This record gives sequence, C-alpha cells and structure tokens, in this order.
Amino acid sequence: MNRNDAARERRISWLTLAALWLFLLLLATLRPLVIPDEGRYGEIGRWMLHSGDWLTPRLNGLPFFHKPPYVYWLEAASLAVFGVHDWALRLGPALHAGLMLLTLYLASRQAMGEATARRAVWMFGSGLGFLIGGHYVNHDMAVACWIGVAIWCLGYAFLAGERPAPGLARLGFVACALGVLSKGLIGLALPGLVLLIWLLATGHWRRLHRLPWFSGLALFLALALPWFLLVEREHPGALDSLFVKHQFERYTEAVYNNPQPVWFYLPVLLLLMFPWALLVPLAWRRRPGGASAAAVPGPLAGPVVLLCWIWLLAILLFFSIPNSKLIGYVLPVLPPMALLASLGWERLAAGRPTAGRWLALLCAANLLGALVLVSRVGASTADGRAQDVARELVCAAAPGDTLWVSGGYPYDLPFYARWPRPLQVAGDWPAWRQRSGDGWQRELFEGADFDAAAAQVLQSPQALEAAGTRPGQWWVTLGRGAPATSGAWALHFQGAGWALYRSGGDSAAKRPEPAQHIGLAGCQHQGQHQ
Repeated sequence: MNRNDAARERRISWLTLAALWLFLLLLATLRPLVIPDEGRYGEIGRWMLHSGDWLTPRLNGLPFFHKPPYVYWLEAASLAVFGVHDWALRLGPALHAGLMLLTLYLASRQAMGEATARRAVWMFGSGLGFLIGGHYVNHDMAVACWIGVAIWCLGYAFLAGERPAPGLARLGFVACALGVLSKGLIGLALPGLVLLIWLLATGHWRRLHRLPWFSGLALFLALALPWFLLVEREHPGALDSLFVKHQFERYTEAVYNNPQPVWFYLPVLLLLMFPWALLVPLAWRRRPGGASAAAVPGPLAGPVVLLCWIWLLAILLFFSIPNSKLIGYVLPVLPPMALLASLGWERLAAGRPTAGRWLALLCAANLLGALVLVSRVGASTADGRAQDVARELVCAAAPGDTLWVSGGYPYDLPFYARWPRPLQVAGDWPAWRQRSGDGWQRELFEGADFDAAAAQVLQSPQALEAAGTRPGQWWVTLGRGAPATSGAWALHFQGAGWALYRSGGDSAAKRPEPAQHIGLAGCQHQGQHQ
C-alpha cells in the first residue's frame, strides 16, 4: 500500500471513530434518567454544584461514600457549563467511552494494522456495551476506560524496547490514579492483575525494575491520595465505609443485592458484544500445520493477542467469583474482546468477497437496534420515575416550600425539579436500621451517621402527618397513600407512578398563586423527555 492509500485509509478510520461517537451522543439525548442508578448518581453531581461542596459527595444532603468523587466532579462541571439537563450528565460517560474507542484503535493499529484496527472499532462501537453503557450515568464506564488505558499504556511500554518507554509508563500510572478516583481499588488492582500475569507469561517481568517507579508513583499519589486524606479528616470513618464496606465486603460477602450464578457474565458478554462475541473463540483456532491463529504477522501481534486473552479471562474470572454481580462490572473486557473478534472475523471471512458487505450490514443492524431500544426507554420506565411529578412541582411550588417523601425514594425528582434543599424523608427509621437490606433506606441512614445536622431530614411518619396542617408543604409518595387519620393533605397531581399532595386540606388544592410567583428555577425550562 502506497503512502496516499495509507493516508486515505487512516482518514476513513478517524471518520469512523467520529461517526460512532457522534451517534453515541445522539443516543444520550433520547431518554430520561433510569432509576435508581442514574437518578442517584446524577443528583449527587447536581447537589455538588448546587451546594458548592466539592469534597463530600451527598445524596439528599447526606454524605454518600459508596464511590470516590471523580465522576461527580465531571457531572458538576458539565452541569455548570451546559445547564441542568440529563444529557449533560451523560457527557462524562460518553467521553470515557470515546477514549476507550480511541485507545482500542491506536493499540490495535500499532500491532495488527489499519484494517484489523478499524474492524475492531466497528465491533466495539456497534455493541450495546458502547452504545448503552457509553451514556449510562454511573461509575462503570469511567473505571473501565481508565483500566483499559492503564493496561494499553503499561503493556506497550514494555513492548517498546529493552527499557520500558517512560512516557507510556507514566501515562499508565496516571490512568491507575484516575481509575481509583473513579471507583476505588479496582482501578489499580485490575490493571495490576492483568499486567502481572502477562509479564510472567512473556518474561517481561525481568524488566519491572526499569519502570520509572519514582516519577510514576509520585504522579499516582499526587492525583489519587489528596481527596482520600481530606475526606477522612472531614468525616472520620469515610475510608472504612468506602473501601471495607462497599468494596471488600461487597466482593466477599453474600448480603448485598444482585446475587447471580458464576456463569452470569457469559450471556452478559454475548449481549453486550452481540454478534461479535461469537467470533472471539476463532482468534484461538489452530491454523493448518499447527500454527496458532494468535501468531499473526508483526513483532507486537503475538504479545498483544496474549495480553487481550489474559485481560479478558482474568477480569471475567475476577468478577465471576463474588455473589453480587452487575452488568457494568465487565465493561473493562470489551476492548480486548473487540480486537479478538476482529481477528476471528479475519480468519472466518478471509478472501470472501462479500465479507465487507456482511460486516456493514451487521453493524447497521446493531446501530438501528440500539436507536430503537433507547427511544423506548422513556415510555417503558415511566411508572418508576418521578419526572412527571417534578414537571408539575417545579411550577407549582414556591422557593421556600418544603418537600416530603415516603413509600420510597424518588431518585430523579430533586434533579428534574432542581429542588434547592434536601427532601424530608418520612419512615420508621429505627426499624429500618435493624432490618433494612441493600436499598435506599440504607443509603440514607448510613450517610446520616456521618453528619448529625444533615440527618434531620430523616423524619417520622408523625412528622409527615403534622406537616400537612402547615402551608407551603408538599408530599410525594407512591400511589395515593394519604394517611387515613389526616385530611390535611390534598391530592394535587397523580403521575404515572408517584402522587403529589399539597398541604392544607381540600381548600388548599387550588390555592391561588401570587401574580409574581413563577415557581422554581426550572419552571421556564420544561419540555424534557416524556
């Protein structure tokens, strides 16, 4: 291939990267927040911006130490620039998904060439892992991205020559730090696990001492350490909650939600990378004469293919061991799967004139399927969301009003209503502390243990009933659950799943508004997703 042809092929690849990422951004605008995850994590970011407290993540004003703050910082910054919109929250995961796509392309091209790399990009970029996970508001895509960047950078640093490339190695240390800030210890442990096995298998471990350990660790500590020290000083016990309770115990114990069998991630990976996951085993198929299919041309190809297999199998096994399993945990293995699938396609379709057309048809079908799926999310999840109630509340309430909730926690309501204060959450908190599982109640009362003043938002049912006699009080609950003993609350609006009541009895249901009343800050910005 001459220089002009190579440049043209490279331009096509860059256009492919841009087109897939722009399509991801389009999908990010087509649906509301999904409950509970997106409502929870999105509201924490909004509250960080609203309160000005960038140190302590807070859910309903209560400290929330399930995850480190990196994702919340990005959310708050995006909301500050673009306004309080659900699509603004999705820019963070979309940027990390785009970086995963870019690093997959660059690493694959270096070892396998342009055609294999572009095909890997199409396979990763047309899978549901990228198209759905790439704009899902939680911590999984961010940590998956930085795990991948760390593995690519440190792996290629060892392949650069007798002495590991210092620049790539330092980038790997930085990626590990950002991974730790994204979701905790797995941001360091998983790249370390994959690379250690690979270094032992390839013999590169003999050059471990040549890594720029001093500068690399200095960068890692400068990025990762300050927040943990500051938050522990402000809230003693925060690190125990973060690392022991919500990481080590979640991994080793069976008391948390989402128990799944050990084989759970096999169908999950088939779904996230369909149909390309079916091609992955072909990358290990033996060629005629006994040569391994992994032995593709190029000095880097063999070690990189081995790295991809170790990457895939080690992380898959790591997350298959614990009882609690979530789909997003295996996002880190999708890039190596895409490269292996690209090699599998090469061996399945080599020399077939229609192979390119079939690849294009399958990619187009995946993109169309994702578009249809995302477009239907709003209608199919309406009864679990409080967005319709928020739309009503934001123009009916006054800035000084108080909002009560019971019967559940409407994670998306404060975000869509841009509610300026924590909600008053009524329930039997002493009893819930004794028997509550891994749900919204535990999220709130665990946070209350770190801040006695903020804990005042956890109220009794009697306080809710008394509030109905005072003006300026609102109550959101599942269904139509007004207390039988009180006629003070009047139904104001019935949503798809949540009901909005107003204090003051039936006479207050149509309370006239002052002429100057314009509702809360978001009143003039209605018209969001239905």
